[in-house]
Amino acid sequence: MSTAAEETQFLAPAIRPEEDELERSLRPRNLDEFVGQERVKEQLAITLEAARGRKEALDHLLLIGPPGLGKTSLAYIVREELGVGLRTVAGPALERKGDVAAILTGLGERDVLFVDEIHRLSSAVEEILYPALEDYRLDIVVGQGPAARTLTLDLPPFTLIGATTRTGLLTTPLRDRFGMTFRLEHYEPDELALIVRRSARILGVEISGDASTEIAGRARGTPRIANRILRRVRDVAEVRHQGKITVEIAREALELMEVDGDGLERSDRALLRAIVEKFDGGPVGLSTLAVTLGEEPDTIEDVYEPYLLQLGFIQRTPRGRIVTKLGRAHVGAPGEADGDRLF
Repeated sequence: MSTAAEETQFLAPAIRPEEDELERSLRPRNLDEFVGQERVKEQLAITLEAARGRKEALDHLLLIGPPGLGKTSLAYIVREELGVGLRTVAGPALERKGDVAAILTGLGERDVLFVDEIHRLSSAVEEILYPALEDYRLDIVVGQGPAARTLTLDLPPFTLIGATTRTGLLTTPLRDRFGMTFRLEHYEPDELALIVRRSARILGVEISGDASTEIAGRARGTPRIANRILRRVRDVAEVRHQGKITVEIAREALELMEVDGDGLERSDRALLRAIVEKFDGGPVGLSTLAVTLGEEPDTIEDVYEPYLLQLGFIQRTPRGRIVTKLGRAHVGAPGEADGDRLF
């Protein structure tokens, strides 16, 4: 099994402590404070009430959706609503069976184990999880060859909350062991504006309604991005102005950050312009585009493209990436002469 030092290492947050502390302070603490995802909240509230009434562990819960939509916040809310302990770990950090055994044996009755990026668990780790999730049992093989024997440890009932951005990479046996699966959707601008105003109150910043709407409209439907923009706008308001965030100050800060009206950043526009100016709008292969931009193909595919696809600015085709009319218009490039492109 892992030593205490090793366990501390793989449970450590991936970002700086001060940033992590600020991020946690902005998270909602209960379902009433959680904005948006109404259907998920309604179903989860009923399940939580039933689990509390029966004094049972909550069914294992799988949360699916793009980064920044509140998967981690919901895990913390489940902990608060049930009044139990919470352990968090990133899937890639669980490399050995001993890592999993160390965490599982340390859980208390009805505790919550939150595994982020659960689709990146190794097959060996998944195998030890199967009996733990289904029968609250930990099977450990001691020895090798003919002398090997299986040691079985009983675990207290617990809840595994898995979060993933790539549900297609989850194996069927693991996915089937979750009693509930919720898919989180992008937020509407009015929901994001509520989140911005709540975060501003927590940060002790005065913000106008128009300013919160301006920030929400450029946040890509994502609360994490809205809060990130708010913190940078607050910096501009405090350094260059009197501290209160008006719509003019918000626009000044957003221009400084190079975030345009559709929420695109400089790197997003560079991708569109590269396809339009260097490859006549496409099609262009992912590897060629990656070399042109000096980025990794995975970064383009997982970070830049999802939002551009959502806006309808690019298309993925068998021959490569193509910038649409909407994408051309966004970067000020003329559209196709005949109005259509044959793929």
